[in-house]
Formats: sequence, structure tokens, C-alpha cells
Amino acid sequence: MARPGGRSARVQQSVHDAVRELLEEAGRDGLTVPLIAARAGVTPSTIYRRWGDLQELLSDVAVERLRPESAPTDLGSLRQDLDVYAEQFLEEMASASGRAYIRDALLGDAEGTNAGQCSAYAADQIETILRRAAERGERVPEIEHVMDRVVAPIMYRILFRPDGLTAEYSHTLVSGALENTTA
Repeated sequence: MARPGGRSARVQQSVHDAVRELLEEAGRDGLTVPLIAARAGVTPSTIYRRWGDLQELLSDVAVERLRPESAPTDLGSLRQDLDVYAEQFLEEMASASGRAYIRDALLGDAEGTNAGQCSAYAADQIETILRRAAERGERVPEIEHVMDRVVAPIMYRILFRPDGLTAEYSHTLVSGALENTTA
């Protein structure tokens, strides 16, 4: 088992950093395992041994990049918190880089574990919002209800029907999710 912060973690971090830097500098088309290895200061065999191929590496980097960097904003009400979360989620995921990360996360994931991890990130954020609201005494829907009514439609639209992805759209989804829940 790898030690947190040990050599394995340092190698992963340097390879992830190299991928992100090279994507910014040269774009995806010029990305190769030997180029990444040279930038990260590891051998190509280290990358192949750990990730298998370039697509799996890009998938791993994408999942890590899709991890939220902070807790969701606390504005003092369930409605405001969900509106801001949904708007920011839509904006980030619908951006060109967000779509690329979604694509990479799913392409290198034959077993579906990356999709599950990304879903868990969103569920954790929603759970935080709902817990805060419950602690304030607000009535809250079930987490899966919010995932099904807010997160899932946003992801579907990003992937298959990207027109009309606006803040107003995300607010409409939140309104529907909170219908019959809040007083």
C-alpha cells in the first residue's frame, strides 16, 4: 500500500502536473507519454506501468481536475446555495476545458469508476449544501432527488444538447428540485 505523500504520491503529482502544463503549452494533439515522462522526470515505463496508456493517464488527470477545490458557497439559504452551486457547476462543466475533462474522464474508464468518482464529488457538494440547510431548520429534499433533478440534467445537456446552457436554465432546475420541499 502506498504511503500518503510518499514516492508514489510524488510521482503521481509530478506526472499530473506535467500533463496539465503540456496540455496548456502544446495542446492535446502533441501530447505523448515520452514527452510527459521527460517533463515529469520519470521514465515512460513508469507511466505505462502505473496508467497503462496515455488515455488512462488523461482520464486520471481529468478525474483529479474535476474534484472540487473547496466546499460550496454558504449564502444562508438552501435556494441561494443550490442556485449558486448549479450555476457554477454548469459554467465549469460546460466550458471547453470542462468538456475536455469530462471526455477524458469517461474515455479512459472502461469499468465506470471515474464516472462514479465524479458523481461522488457532486454528491458530496450537494450533501454539504443540504446538511447546512437542515442545520438552519430548512426542509430539504433527499440528495438523490437533487442529483436527479439538477446535476443529471446539466450533465446530459452538456454531453448531448448543449444549447441553452444558461444560469437561468440551472435556476429552473433548482426550482423544480425544491418544489414541494421548501415552505
